[in-house]
Amino acid sequence: MANVAVYNMDGREVDKMELNDAVFGVRINEHLVHMAVVQHLASMRQGTQKAKTRSEVSGGGRKPWRQKGTGHARQGSTRAPQWTGGGVVFAPVPRDYSFKLNKKEKRAALKSALTSRVKEDRFIVLDELKFDEIKTKKMVSVLNNLNVEKALVIISDNDKNVVLSARNIPTVATACADSINTYDILKYNTVIATKDAVAKIEEVYA
Repeated sequence: MANVAVYNMDGREVDKMELNDAVFGVRINEHLVHMAVVQHLASMRQGTQKAKTRSEVSGGGRKPWRQKGTGHARQGSTRAPQWTGGGVVFAPVPRDYSFKLNKKEKRAALKSALTSRVKEDRFIVLDELKFDEIKTKKMVSVLNNLNVEKALVIISDNDKNVVLSARNIPTVATACADSINTYDILKYNTVIATKDAVAKIEEVYA
């Protein structure tokens, strides 16, 4: 099992903690990690783009001139793609870009991402993360104490003071332990988790 240091909010090491190898010590499957990221980004796409084809634009009901004898190239409609105001050749239409990834594959990708963060020493455990009030300065102070700029902060439950204190920091995101995803873990340079959050992750994903 991997041993990691446990820090307090002042950035001082206060304890050691063993991580469960079933979650934080698996063999990293780069293919599944890639698929999980692609699936996440695809599901975020709106897919609402639309342009009209030649069958959808108005006008063009008859030939603009006769087939032969005018000196012009033959034309069948003023709404063909080469005409101004004509339709788009391969026009985009609304569609759903999302695709399915099996639960076991998503779970394996998540474990691989967590393992990679532990191996790279980018996984920081806090003994607790609690604020008496909503204050962005307090969250910034904690991050500075840990020498972290861009981080995903994982908490065990939806603590309003912590979530709202981090919301205005553009390089920081918060997530509950049971709703983390592979994309966010890889997007942020460092993962910060409380001891309770680590226990909940091991309980849910082990």
